[in-house]
Amino acid sequence: MITREEIPAVLEHPVFDAEGHKIGAAKNVYLDDATGRPEWATVKTGMFGGEHFVPLEGASMVEDHLAVAYSKDKVKESPQVSLESGGHLSAQEEHRLYDYYGLDWDAAWRRTDEAAGTAGTAGTAGTAETARAGEAAETPEAAGTAETAGTAETAETARSEGRGRAAAPTDDAMTRSEEHLRVGKQDYEAGRVRLRKYVVTEQEQATVPVRKEEVRVEREPITDENRDEALSGPQISEAEHEVTLHEERPVVETEVEPKERVRLTTEEHTEDETVTGTVRKERIQRETEESGEVRAREEEPPKPGEPGGPADPGASRPY
Repeated sequence: MITREEIPAVLEHPVFDAEGHKIGAAKNVYLDDATGRPEWATVKTGMFGGEHFVPLEGASMVEDHLAVAYSKDKVKESPQVSLESGGHLSAQEEHRLYDYYGLDWDAAWRRTDEAAGTAGTAGTAGTAETARAGEAAETPEAAGTAETAGTAETAETARSEGRGRAAAPTDDAMTRSEEHLRVGKQDYEAGRVRLRKYVVTEQEQATVPVRKEEVRVEREPITDENRDEALSGPQISEAEHEVTLHEERPVVETEVEPKERVRLTTEEHTEDETVTGTVRKERIQRETEESGEVRAREEEPPKPGEPGGPADPGASRPY
């Protein structure tokens, strides 16, 4: 159970479930109207998530976070409740939460009545002591009875009103609140890129010079220099002479040659993106009764820069 002294350590700190999973951040703590003990906390889940009520029964502070006795899914699926004016949790709404979390509603109110009865008994003894110092002995008993009746009335009032907010002031002023967009950024995987190498076939042409031999008949006249060679054979005869021809032909073969190195790198680009969200703003109107007729006049909230107004339109609500 969380004590009142631990409330500052709970607010705006992470909240983890029974299995060690983070649920969100604690935003508000609600007290029992009769005992003054912390009973509920609200947890904001996610950047655009709402606030969910979680019981502080069985909860404890572990280092810098609040550990509750319920699972993350149980808290996130809890019913949405509406608060009364001043941030007060009504008995009807609290009963819904008790039913959802499986808590004993009657046992809780018995503890509330016992705490109120203890306070009433102390008041009775004080009254009786004062009466004995004054007049008659019967007066303390009567005063004690009246004090006890007042205690029962207090317990009944607490039963009908439910729990109150921890840090809410109890004066005659009214707090006006507004919701503002609190935009954050979160990294997520947008896609994957891989390099894949594959083989294609294409035709390539190249022109190369080739040589080949051709037959050509040469005739030369008989001269004194070649006469003896010409008369060396028979005068009339048949003869053959064979010449081998040669030519060059292209021979094609391929060889592998490295061309370039390719790798993947990333670079960041910054661009502006506009987001839109719905916010709630409280408005206060003044009602004046004149001759049985109620006239309402809405009070304009202060503008940014004016006394009581936000420092800028995007100022966040302090917690």
